[in-house]
Amino acid sequence: MQLGWLQTFITVCHTGSFTKAARQLGLTQPAVTQQIRSLESELGKPLFHRTPQGATPTAEGKALAYEIEASMAEINAAVSRHFADTTENRPIRLGGPAELVTARVMASISQLIAAGLDVRISLGEASNLLEDLRSGHLDIVVSTIQPQGRGVDFTPLTDEEFALLASPRIAAGVPADALDCEKLKVLAKLPMIAYAETLPIIRRYWRTVFDAPPPSPPAVVVPDLRAVIAAVTSSAGISVLPTYLCAAELASGALVPLMEPEIPPINTLYLATRSGTLCEPRLARLHEHLVRDARGWT
Repeated sequence: MQLGWLQTFITVCHTGSFTKAARQLGLTQPAVTQQIRSLESELGKPLFHRTPQGATPTAEGKALAYEIEASMAEINAAVSRHFADTTENRPIRLGGPAELVTARVMASISQLIAAGLDVRISLGEASNLLEDLRSGHLDIVVSTIQPQGRGVDFTPLTDEEFALLASPRIAAGVPADALDCEKLKVLAKLPMIAYAETLPIIRRYWRTVFDAPPPSPPAVVVPDLRAVIAAVTSSAGISVLPTYLCAAELASGALVPLMEPEIPPINTLYLATRSGTLCEPRLARLHEHLVRDARGWT
C-alpha cells in the first residue's frame, strides 16, 4: 500500500469529488480514480459511493478517514516544515466577504503586508469560500457562517450586531405608536432592500425580534451590503444591516434605527483553515493577528 494512495483518499473525502481532489493534488482525474481503485483493491472493500454529484465515503471509508486523518495531517505538516520551500514562498490565499474585507480585514493586515507578507484575496459568499478552502484553493477564510465537516478548523472571531435601519425621511413617516402596536403590518408596507433573495440577514432579525418570517418579496436585491446601505440612505426603503458597516452613517444621522430591541440580533464571524496547516509560520502569524485584531472590529 502506498502512502500517496492514502493522501489521495483523504483529499477525496475532504473535497467530495475525484475531479476536485485531482485539481488540488496536481494529478489527472483518471490518476486519482486509479489510486482509489488500487486502495480499494488492497483493502478489499469499496471506500466511496460514486454519484453524479460527487463521491461520498462508505461506512468503511468514513471509519478509515477517522482513523488516519490526524496522522496524515501530521505527516504533511512535517514535510511542510522541512521541505516545502515553494509553499513558504508563494502568497497566502485569503477569502472573505467583500464588505468585511474592505471595511476591516485590509486595514487589519496592512502591517503584515508592509512587513513583506504576500497575500492574494478572494471575495465571495461564505459557502463558496469554504468549499475553496477545503479544495486547497484558499489557505484561510473569514466566514460569516460556522464551518461544518471534517478537515477544517475554525476559531470564533467576533460578533456582528444587526439593526433595522431607515433614512430619517422614511423613519419620520412611520409613527412611533404604530410601530408599538402593529410592528409587522407597518414594516411590511415599507420597501425592503435585501442582500439576497433568501433574505438571510433580514430573516435572522425577524426571527429573533419578532419570532416571525420576514416580509417578502423584497423591493430590491443587490449582492453587496455597501449598495444596500446606499439604497437605504437615499430613502429607497429599509433594511437590516451590520452596525459596524454603517457606523459612519449612524453617527452622522444619515441612517437611524427603526427598532431598538433589548437584545439585538448578532451573528458570529469565524476564521477557518484546513486542519494541520497552521504549522506554516506565515499562516499562523496571519491567523494570530486576525484573531487578536478582530476584537476591535465591531
